[in-house]
Amino acid sequence: MIELKDIKRLYFIGIGGIGMSALARYFRFHGREVSGYDRTETDLTRRLAEEGIDIHYTEDAGAIPKDVDLVVYTPAVPAEHKELVWYQQHSYTLMKRSEVLGLITSGSFNICVAGTHGKTTITTMVAHILRHSGYGCNAFLGGIAVNYNSNFWSDPRNVCVIEADEYDRSFLRLSPDVAVITAMDADHLDIYGTAEAVKEAFVEFSGRLKSGGALFNKKGLEGLKGERRMTYGIGEGADVFATDITIDQGDYLFSVKMADWSLERIALPMGGRHNVENATAAIAVAHSLGIAGDKIVAAVAAFRGVRRRFEYIIKKPNRVFVDDYAHHPEELRALISGAKELFGRMKCTIIFQPHLFTRTRDFADGFAASLDLADEVILLPIYPARELPIEGVTSDLIAGKIRGGKAKVRDKKEVLEIIKGRSDWELVITAGAGDIDTLVEPIRQLLEAQ
Repeated sequence: MIELKDIKRLYFIGIGGIGMSALARYFRFHGREVSGYDRTETDLTRRLAEEGIDIHYTEDAGAIPKDVDLVVYTPAVPAEHKELVWYQQHSYTLMKRSEVLGLITSGSFNICVAGTHGKTTITTMVAHILRHSGYGCNAFLGGIAVNYNSNFWSDPRNVCVIEADEYDRSFLRLSPDVAVITAMDADHLDIYGTAEAVKEAFVEFSGRLKSGGALFNKKGLEGLKGERRMTYGIGEGADVFATDITIDQGDYLFSVKMADWSLERIALPMGGRHNVENATAAIAVAHSLGIAGDKIVAAVAAFRGVRRRFEYIIKKPNRVFVDDYAHHPEELRALISGAKELFGRMKCTIIFQPHLFTRTRDFADGFAASLDLADEVILLPIYPARELPIEGVTSDLIAGKIRGGKAKVRDKKEVLEIIKGRSDWELVITAGAGDIDTLVEPIRQLLEAQ
């Protein structure tokens, strides 16, 4: 096994991924020579380039560096990728992103946040509270923290806050001192096969807690391991819970209570009731580390969210535009219901891009039921990512299951024409894990011009 001290030059295949880019930033921060490939140029890859990382966008074995100590790749890269195959054939040291993260954190105190929903927000909240309060941490995030415009930061304190990704069973390479598990819903069935296998993986993750480690899991999750376990949720019944929830101009005010401790009048400047629950988990973790209550309250009030997690693009009395990464039926349900709780008097239009043919096939009924909560639904074609098309699986599969004929399938150009052609927009939501984010700025400009 290669050691960190021996890694001087690295090449990343899929460097523009949110988890891969955090690792690239880690090594760049520590003075290593970093370069990489990605399929398309994005805002994130442009920022990496500005930070001194050389990136190219053409899959070409002739253009890759030959003098590297380690090649890092993401499981999302196809096995036949030309650059990956070349490195394999020439006996380079290759590691998956999860293996590298496990190597980096093998000697640190680790706070690992896992779950099929909410893990990016909770990970970012925890890392933000630790940073804002002065406690300090190294952060490996699955999203861009708005406060810091980054998904990675470093600190002298040997504490790491890590988003523990269940895809490809990556999180089973981590060794948590503190763990959070938010949900164990069926997802990534192309990897796991069954919903039961997904749950079994989370149970195995909980068993990776170090001796004496603490587990915080959402109320209702069963079968998890751990000597020190606490449940969290909204309302009594959990070991630590949010209560006294009120809404003030699109923000939430609430209290967090447990048997021997409480915090009052916490202000969360972030939409979505599910984010109150997420904040409750983050607050519980911070309290377990001994961070003072007043510092926790101040940190939460200063939290500006995660890019593409209930992110306000426009927030005016007569028009709201929210962008979100939601790509699972439960995430969509929480997103739409949370938005309607805050802005229920407004007509809600959601523009959703399904992600993966397999996920669309497996959860078409669930997507339709969640999207049906909106008043109007516009579906983009499926974003394939790593997959090839499946016969009979298109966005029309979802649209046909939504009641009242209020759903239509349109491409990106048509979406912009629809936005431009009407001025009655009130609450607009864009959602999805593909490239729908490229529509956010054009939509914002069109709405602002009306």
